[in-house]
Amino acid sequence: MKQNKYDDSNFFSAYKQMPRSIQGLEGAGEWHVFKSLLPELRNKSVLDLGCGFGWHCRFAREQQASSVVGVDISEKMLQMAREQTDDSAISYIQMPIEDIDFSISQFDIVISSLAFHYIESFELICKKVHHCLKPGGTFVFSVEHPIFTSRNEQDWYLDDQGNRLHWPVDNYQAEGMRKTSFLTDNVIKYHRTISTYINDLIGAGFAINAIKEPMPSEEMLKNNSLMEDENRRPMFLIISAEKVSAAN
Repeated sequence: MKQNKYDDSNFFSAYKQMPRSIQGLEGAGEWHVFKSLLPELRNKSVLDLGCGFGWHCRFAREQQASSVVGVDISEKMLQMAREQTDDSAISYIQMPIEDIDFSISQFDIVISSLAFHYIESFELICKKVHHCLKPGGTFVFSVEHPIFTSRNEQDWYLDDQGNRLHWPVDNYQAEGMRKTSFLTDNVIKYHRTISTYINDLIGAGFAINAIKEPMPSEEMLKNNSLMEDENRRPMFLIISAEKVSAAN
């Protein structure tokens, strides 16, 4: 199911108020780790899947990538991206990530930030990314951590005073759709285990370079006391992989 919550007016209005929407990459708690996994971008062709407001696309060009293509299902997100982008080397395409059909070995680097947990088949995405990556190309992506997505109720257990007691994990092995609340109700996400993420990559012809479960940076911990709780359980999973086999 290709749900497009980001074009829902209420959802989009709430999303625009999030720190990562206002502050960009520096407002994203996982950015310092994601950034460290990126290869050299100079003179490279880059594809960003689920590009949103285009923050990663513009960053790639700041690092002198030769060209950047951003893909997103949301018209509202891409409208904001285009309004903030004045660079002919960046192009934006409105399309579900599942529908991409780029040429073989078209890109040097493929990135994605917090998009694949909205997609039913990660195996399909791995095959499509493998197809459009050059041999030796790099695939770096972040998703909500499977510990975070295992339950429909993606939130802390609270005591009667509203204190956060613990983060519950249940139905971890039961992969599939979760209907949850994120900014609005009835948001569809897809839960899969860490092993599925890894095995789908390997099955498509990738070698794993790094797996990270990022913690907040020292600066974020200093500026936001609530960030301390992010050290109690991983919220994100970030994987860097390399295309090592011939295209499928």
